[in-house]
Amino acid sequence: MAIVTPTILSALNTGVKKHFQDGYREFRAKSFWDKVATLIPSTTASNTYGWLGDFPQLREWVGDRVIRDMKASGYSIENKLYEATLGVQRTQIEDDQYGHFAPVAASMGQEAAQHPDRLVQAVINAAGSSLCYDGQYFFDTDHPVYANVDGTGAVTTVSNVEAGTEPAWYLLDCSKVLKPFIFQERTKPELEMKFDPSTSDAVFTRDQYQWGIRYRCNAGYGFWQLARKSQQLLDAASFEAGRTAMRMLKGDGGRPLGIVPNILLVPPTLESAADRVVNVKTLPNGGDNPNYGKATVVVMDWAA
Repeated sequence: MAIVTPTILSALNTGVKKHFQDGYREFRAKSFWDKVATLIPSTTASNTYGWLGDFPQLREWVGDRVIRDMKASGYSIENKLYEATLGVQRTQIEDDQYGHFAPVAASMGQEAAQHPDRLVQAVINAAGSSLCYDGQYFFDTDHPVYANVDGTGAVTTVSNVEAGTEPAWYLLDCSKVLKPFIFQERTKPELEMKFDPSTSDAVFTRDQYQWGIRYRCNAGYGFWQLARKSQQLLDAASFEAGRTAMRMLKGDGGRPLGIVPNILLVPPTLESAADRVVNVKTLPNGGDNPNYGKATVVVMDWAA
């Protein structure tokens, strides 16, 4: 039986942190969220994205400047606080039961790395009933587009959703600085520990040492124009129709937006269908596949 000393606890904590970081790095490299969402650092309780939809394109300077005011109040994402806590009985350390600490610590690192995936997936799942910057649902049939470049004039409504009964799949343009979705990070995931009986009730009353993850972050929506949802059967015809619809989108004043979808986002059940659409070079009839390479297939392992 080992006597639990500050030296033993320090060495144990060093090992736990190492395995936590190893697990975090391994699974962070496998993340999908950064393929479809932009990382936005946060320094306050929430970020307000008043500039979404208002940043002007260059135009020929004839007469006075056409000024588009940033909205005083706009779409905001509030940071949320997340935690996960591991408790280890002192008797386990006294009895030299260290072997299972390594995989548990690594799994905590995995949890921290995959948390953004789940947050981004959650906003994708809820995008048909969650508001974005223009006051409409992110995936909606009636996004407003204005006749004048300054955001005034007659309104035309535009859809970025195709109704149907099939599992949902998505076309995204992720080539821009701002991707369709936002992952907002207030802090990096932190691993904290409680060892001292004088400062930890858990140690004093339950004879338990604790490690805990603390993470402040959230996810939300960027430009709806960069994403299109379909519940039509995923095949060449529906892919081409959705791709064409996105490429034809215009902004306020009738300006082409230059959108070219480059991500085909699918749940695991549609991975094979997506591969047939864009990853097969030769069609069953021997002809060339005109859609070959026109999008990268990204599979949502956290899809509902």
